[in-house]
Amino acid sequence: MPESPEVQALVEELDARLAGRALTGVDVLEFRTTKSRSRLPASLIAATVSGVARHGKLVDLAFGDAGHLVISLGRHGWARWADASGGAEAAAAAATGPESAAPDAAAPADPPPALVSLSFDDGATLELTDAGNWVSLGTWVVDRPDEVPAVAKLGPDPADADFSRERFEAAVAGRRKQVKAVLQEQESLAGIGNAYSDEVLHRAKVSPVVHAAALDEAELARLFSATTGVVREAIEARRGVPIAQLKAAKVAAMRAHGRAGEACPVCGDDLRDFSFASTTAQYCPTCQTGGELLPLKGGEG
Repeated sequence: MPESPEVQALVEELDARLAGRALTGVDVLEFRTTKSRSRLPASLIAATVSGVARHGKLVDLAFGDAGHLVISLGRHGWARWADASGGAEAAAAAATGPESAAPDAAAPADPPPALVSLSFDDGATLELTDAGNWVSLGTWVVDRPDEVPAVAKLGPDPADADFSRERFEAAVAGRRKQVKAVLQEQESLAGIGNAYSDEVLHRAKVSPVVHAAALDEAELARLFSATTGVVREAIEARRGVPIAQLKAAKVAAMRAHGRAGEACPVCGDDLRDFSFASTTAQYCPTCQTGGELLPLKGGEG
C-alpha cells in the first residue's frame, strides 16, 4: 500500500513536471476507477495543472478554476510515465508501486495494467496503475479536495510542521484500540499504513497489539517521537527518487517491516511475523513485547 513518504515523492515529481501543462487527453480503461460519475476526468481536458498536492495517501491534481482530480491509490495503485513506444519506464519499473514486500521478493514478470491514462501538451502521458486482483484505484473530479470523503475524514498528518504532541495525544492517548490500528487509522493520523506503522512501533519499542489507552507517559513520548521521526525522515530520504524506483527505495530502507527471520538491528533477536487484520506485520519480541510471541495464522509467531 502506498504511504505518505512515497506519495509525497510522487506528488513532488508530478508537480515539477506537470505544473503549467494542459491536459490534452484522458483514457479511462476501467470504468470502476471513476467515482464522481457526474463529473468525469475527461471534463478537465484543456484545463491547465496549477499544482499537485498530497492529502494523506491521496494525490490532488489541481486544475485552477476547472477543479481538482483527486486520486486514491488504494491498496495496489501507483503511477508511471509512459513514453511514445508505450511505456518503457513502466517495463523498467516492472511492478507494483511502493507497497510493502519482502526485501528479496522477486519482481513480477509484467508491469501492472494502466487503468487510467492522462496525456499533457508536452507529450507526457501519466498512467495510473493497479496491481491488485480487485480495483482499488479511484478518481474524483471535484471543486474542492475535501468533497472526497477520504480527504474530508483525514486526521492530522505527522509530516506537517504544525503536528504537535498535543495533536498526537488527542488522536492516540486513551484509545481502547490496538496502537498499530490507531496509527493506521486515517481519521486519527493521515498517511501511515502497514509498513510505516511497523517501523514506528519498532523504533518506539512499543507492542503493536497493546491498547493505546494502556501506554504510559514514557511510551507515549517515544511513540510521538518515532511517529514524526520515521515519517519525516522517510519523506526526506525519498525526495528526488524517480517514481519508478520508489518501491525499491522503500523496501531497502525498512528496518523491521518485511524482514521476518532477520536479526533485529537494535538487539539482534529474530524479527517475527504476526497476523494483523487481513495482513501480516513484523515486530521484535525482545524490543517490543517483552519476549511474548504474537499469533501468526497458519504458523508459529
